[in-house]
Amino acid sequence: MNPTPNKNDFEDLTTHLKDLAYSYLEKYNPSKQQLKVYLLKKYLTKIKGSKSKKEVTSIIDKIVKNLENNKIINDEMYSDSKARTFLRRGYSLNKINQSLRSKGIEDKYIKQTINKIKENQIEPDFVSALKLCKRRRIGPLRPESNRELFYKKDMGILARGGFSFDLSKRVLDLDKSEFNKLIKII
Repeated sequence: MNPTPNKNDFEDLTTHLKDLAYSYLEKYNPSKQQLKVYLLKKYLTKIKGSKSKKEVTSIIDKIVKNLENNKIINDEMYSDSKARTFLRRGYSLNKINQSLRSKGIEDKYIKQTINKIKENQIEPDFVSALKLCKRRRIGPLRPESNRELFYKKDMGILARGGFSFDLSKRVLDLDKSEFNKLIKII
């Protein structure tokens, strides 16, 4: 006899959620928050048990805490790796900051990551703006006759990328030969 009613249901749910977490971790490299959201969505859509939302979130928190203690999930490493990927793509520091916040990373890890980037690279925003211009073929890469026509549009693209007005203007005012030299250095 089980002294606790529904103990088997509790253990089944815990093991089922652990299995889901491990299978998700095999495919993706999520942050803690992403894993929590995934498990909660799976419970609400697929499992649809009789447990309350508080009980399920406490079970999910225990699973995530266990994964974190076993160093399977680490938000600090996640933050560093994502920031490097974003920097290679041509994201500004502002956009990297916002992207990491949306992934549920804590502020202290975001600040550490951005400080590492600033220490390791000279003008990371300028380099990222150059990469964005190259990838989108805007600014100095446009034909000379079209540069003035598309100046506002190019400014908008860089602004949505998180770059300041002064930096955007500096990049868009480069000559094509100067731009090509800088791209080769990068």
